[in-house]
Amino acid sequence: MKKFLIGGVPEHFNLPWYIGLRDKKFQEKGINLRWKDFPGGTGHMAASLRDKEIDMAVILTEGMVRDIINGNHSKIVQVYVESPLIWGIHVAAASKHQKISDLKGTDAAISRYGSGSHLMAFVNAENHKWDLKSDLKFKVIDNLDGALEGLPKGNGDYFMWEKFMTKPHVDNGTFRLVGESPTPWPSFVIAVRNDILEREPESIESILEEINAVTDNFKTLPNIDQIISERYGLEIEDVREWLSLTTWTDRQLTSKELENIQQKLLDLDLIDNKLQDNSILYNF
Repeated sequence: MKKFLIGGVPEHFNLPWYIGLRDKKFQEKGINLRWKDFPGGTGHMAASLRDKEIDMAVILTEGMVRDIINGNHSKIVQVYVESPLIWGIHVAAASKHQKISDLKGTDAAISRYGSGSHLMAFVNAENHKWDLKSDLKFKVIDNLDGALEGLPKGNGDYFMWEKFMTKPHVDNGTFRLVGESPTPWPSFVIAVRNDILEREPESIESILEEINAVTDNFKTLPNIDQIISERYGLEIEDVREWLSLTTWTDRQLTSKELENIQQKLLDLDLIDNKLQDNSILYNF
């Protein structure tokens, strides 16, 4: 058995991996795949790829592109979730801020620098024509739990996280949703360290074949809405809405999509240069 360790956020998007592991789909191909949860998100996963603590990751597209440009020796092997990620913009329930414009110049709570919550704060600021140097400030809070504890205490003014995962905390009165900011590109990709791709391309291809087979049938699994609802503590109506908006895929990023992402990161001063497609994407 060849061993591989993959990382991802412990969220509903990644339930197909749990199903594949539960059903021993990877073992059938002679692969001992293990999953590691990263509640801290993209920044933590990117660092773990750099440090060779994990072999591969299911990770936010813009975060992985940026980290590869900044020196992460990994490549994107395919898109995982085709549809945009809908980022909810949240404040503490008792916050004086009522709308997105009230947040100009306040502290964005982020999981860490280089994370999705960090990068999307720039995208949101640009969308509302804020000054990216003077109107954006940050407080590092580690993860969703850190935001749940910190925002009501004034540690950060707003927090951007996937809308449906934070919905229970809006429903129970901890957060208040003041707006949304969808990504202008596919939300999740699968990235693999370059040294793993050099040594084990066939094994990685087998892993992708198995997970793509699971995602291809995911929405038609019996009672999948109920399973997601119970596993992640989400209302069944929210799960059904999320399923209707979410599309998995097995394709690679296109040159046009990659150019769009790199140009946006460059415009926001989040990277200093662009790379050629083959420095970021790996095609089997």
